[in-house]
Amino acid sequence: MDITLIRILCLALALVSSAGRADEQPVEIHGRIKQDGGAGNRVALTLDACSGRYDEGLIDFLVKKRIPATIFATKRWLDRNAAALVTLNANHDLFDIENHGERHIPAVIGKEREVYGIAGVADLPHLRREVQEGERAVEKATGVAPHWYRGATGMYDPQAADEIRRLGFKIAGFSINADDGASLSKASVVKRLRRVKAGDVIIAHMNKPDSDTAEGLSVGLLELLDQGYVFVRLDQVELTEFPRAGAAKP
Repeated sequence: MDITLIRILCLALALVSSAGRADEQPVEIHGRIKQDGGAGNRVALTLDACSGRYDEGLIDFLVKKRIPATIFATKRWLDRNAAALVTLNANHDLFDIENHGERHIPAVIGKEREVYGIAGVADLPHLRREVQEGERAVEKATGVAPHWYRGATGMYDPQAADEIRRLGFKIAGFSINADDGASLSKASVVKRLRRVKAGDVIIAHMNKPDSDTAEGLSVGLLELLDQGYVFVRLDQVELTEFPRAGAAKP
């Protein structure tokens, strides 16, 4: 075969392969509260409990101010923080615990693929285990089956997102990242919360009590209350979902 033709065929195959790969790139799924004729000033606070400890100060603040939140907890976190469950379950009118997976593995197919340095799941059976074992852990801890799922890092490839939905879960996106994984200063958290508008879904973390997240939220959330915003849980609303391309390493 002519060498030029061989090169053309190889280039074409490479382009097809890369195009298919691009279609499978993980995206960060965002979500906002659907405006369905209800209160136009609703916002949702969601708190991830990935692993680690329990930010008791943050939860005590929310209880004191009667601010509801949707908590996304992994099986790993639930197994290690039994004392936290006493408080959370005692305030079921404020806190809804939803599914964050078994071991905090991103919903990205392929162990060789990473999101923020965390390896993805090996294949669909491993993804199902991550989701379903997380589901069982939440139901065991609360007595209520979860309906929302948030994968580790908030990134999903199309195949994984489709499978999560097939398993019966709604994917919990967000529109305001308040603390960048509990890595921001108090001032930065407050600044981000000042961008909140009606319909926003806030993400922050409740598993790092040594961070500035609780102090930042305690200021920013009170400002939102003073402005007339009403906090709701995700089990009380529907979200409009939209993906945003994210920085993932294939």
